[in-house]
Amino acid sequence: MLDERDKIIIEMLTKDARTPFTEIAKVLGISETAVRKRVRALEEKGIIQQYTIRVHPQKLGYNLISITGVDTKPEKLFEVANKLKEFDFVKELYLSSGDHMIMAEIWAKDGEDLADIMSNKIGKIDGVTKVCPAIILERLK
Repeated sequence: MLDERDKIIIEMLTKDARTPFTEIAKVLGISETAVRKRVRALEEKGIIQQYTIRVHPQKLGYNLISITGVDTKPEKLFEVANKLKEFDFVKELYLSSGDHMIMAEIWAKDGEDLADIMSNKIGKIDGVTKVCPAIILERLK
């Protein structure tokens, strides 16, 4: 069970994975060593799984970001998902319930690139029955 201090540690590291343990210790009113032990315990429990960065896609030349729903023949679901994992333009990939069986975050250079990805890459995977891109206008959170 997580206590309030663990929740604060998780919140601070979620906002900035590079937050120094000394800063977390000051906020919590505990020692840096205590923070290290808590973080290690959270890692060992699998609550904290990795530390990562977030990049600005447009500054890397990706001007269209799409959340794309992909539907498949039921027997091809896992094959399609595994194929999608191989593509560099797929940045996040989820199996889902609801409107679509698979949801993918796709980064594209422009509309022509996105159309090529949808038609000639995703659309041509054996078992794909429908590809439904939704272009992200602005990230709010």
